[in-house]
Amino acid sequence: MAFRLKLVPDETRIDFFRWQFLTFGISTILMVASVMVVFLNGLNFGIDFRGGTTIRTESVQPVDVGAYRQTLEPLNLGDVAITEVFDPTFGPEQNVAQVRISAQDGAEAVTPETIAAVESALQQVDPSITFPSVESVGPKVSGELVQTAIYAVLASLVAISIYIWLRFEWQFAMGAIVSLVHDVLITMGVFALFQIRFDLTTIAALLTIVGYSINDTVVVFDRLRENLIKYKTRALRDLMNLSVNETLSRTVMTSGTTLVALIALLVLGGDVIRGFVFAITFGILIGTYSSIYVAKNVVLWLGVRRDWGKPDPKDPKTRRNVSPFEGAEEV
Repeated sequence: MAFRLKLVPDETRIDFFRWQFLTFGISTILMVASVMVVFLNGLNFGIDFRGGTTIRTESVQPVDVGAYRQTLEPLNLGDVAITEVFDPTFGPEQNVAQVRISAQDGAEAVTPETIAAVESALQQVDPSITFPSVESVGPKVSGELVQTAIYAVLASLVAISIYIWLRFEWQFAMGAIVSLVHDVLITMGVFALFQIRFDLTTIAALLTIVGYSINDTVVVFDRLRENLIKYKTRALRDLMNLSVNETLSRTVMTSGTTLVALIALLVLGGDVIRGFVFAITFGILIGTYSSIYVAKNVVLWLGVRRDWGKPDPKDPKTRRNVSPFEGAEEV
């Protein structure tokens, strides 16, 4: 006898629009509050956006990121990122790492004295360590990275809205874009509120959130379009509830299994990837919420067409485009 794990019953009758004004009102308040927090607190930009210095190390001994970080803590350098570099061209005695140090407030770059102190501290951990290169990122380059990151997020939102518009209708595109802006703004607000490090990996996480959220939204939109064809006289609100309930099991299973892996990374992954994993974890939660309670509310208020698959009686050629749901029994 096969055993099937069911987190959600096969048939549910949850009224997701019972508190539609309350849920959408809370979402609106959170979006406004997020914008205010970002402007008042500011984001805790990492080295990529603040500028700083990257020191490349090379040693015959294996790289111990924990030991490197521990020996640099007494120097009070602020934001320090240490990563091991892997390359198939490296030999067995060529162990390479990168130590990135953010520029201090009011300084153009890390001073030579600070770089010398870092090198001296690392040589105490590993006397064989060498420093093949030292590179600095100035404020101009970091500013360009900020602009490029903003353009990347905006471009993804525009491209997704155009795709939804072409595949469905403009009302669906408006619902999707409001939902995605909701997810990005609230995630950035949380980063600003708790001053979590915001760097290029966080931008990658935001783009991942956008893709994940729109995937869930499109699944429900597609089911809604099928139900609009199948049940031509049922109220739009009832069809939306039906569509969300029919896809609820898929939504819970997809989000749940993804969160299991993300929570494990969040707890055991260490400080280096914690910001990235936290952004995706929070984004999946808020994205699942917005797919149900934000995107659908916008579509419900704007209204949608109800004649998909309906042939033009004056043009017999259009009869080949009749939906397979045409003439189905009303429920």
